[in-house]
Amino acid sequence: MYPELFRIGTFPINTYGVFLALAFLCAILITVRLAARDGLPREKIYDLSLWMLLAALIGSKILMFFVEPEYRENPLQLLSLDFLRSGGVFYGGLLGAILAGYFLMRRYNLPWWKTADACAPGIAIGNFFGRQGCFAAGCCWGKPTSLPWGVQFSELGHQITGVPTGVHLHPTQFYESFAMLTVFFLLLWLHQRRKFDGQVILLYALLYSVIRFAVEFVRGDPRGDILGLSSLSGLSTSQIISMVVGICALVLLITRWRKSKSSTIAGTGGRVASNAAHA
Repeated sequence: MYPELFRIGTFPINTYGVFLALAFLCAILITVRLAARDGLPREKIYDLSLWMLLAALIGSKILMFFVEPEYRENPLQLLSLDFLRSGGVFYGGLLGAILAGYFLMRRYNLPWWKTADACAPGIAIGNFFGRQGCFAAGCCWGKPTSLPWGVQFSELGHQITGVPTGVHLHPTQFYESFAMLTVFFLLLWLHQRRKFDGQVILLYALLYSVIRFAVEFVRGDPRGDILGLSSLSGLSTSQIISMVVGICALVLLITRWRKSKSSTIAGTGGRVASNAAHA
């Protein structure tokens, strides 16, 4: 675990920040390439990606404010260096990017589902790099475990994030990171073979929600509670959001698949009728 790569004078270059930059850079480059393959204009996709990146950063901070008691109880902490340097809450960033993307795609006259499909693999590879950064920083740690792949963090990590030391923990960051790397390759494969627009982004949303829901069971770091829902349900805030996102994604996947299938059948029937008339 290396939370700090090096220093430029007294200014630290944090490993998490480097991985986060890699996540954003790879996500944008992959999105632009896939969008161009689909015939979407590169310039508009670059602009869209940058604005969605900004919205993701803001959204992640907003949700972090609501779920972390220390920020709710002391709003001045929002101006602290620790708050600005933190990664925020992923689901807040995802929702922020979706909202910004919806309005910007309308402004740029970009098709929603086709553009979102181009974004999906980039988001997945961003998840991979982001969680690698979490491991390097020592945040988002797991519960104690006796499994042979349990990891032990350093005293420096404890000073920065409060991660427990002297005990082996589930490497939850790696669980999610490598699961999303697998999802990334699956989505790349699917992008060229999708049966309908929206299939790639909706599958991403479904798979991520399932993976995140499962990983949360072995997460050991404090993550706050929105409106006491976690206390009432016994699930974490992220698990509750995962359930909502996963159910919505599944319903939309089924709906759009049926609509696509019906359109295909109708088109085939029309061609058969036309051929019969010409015969």
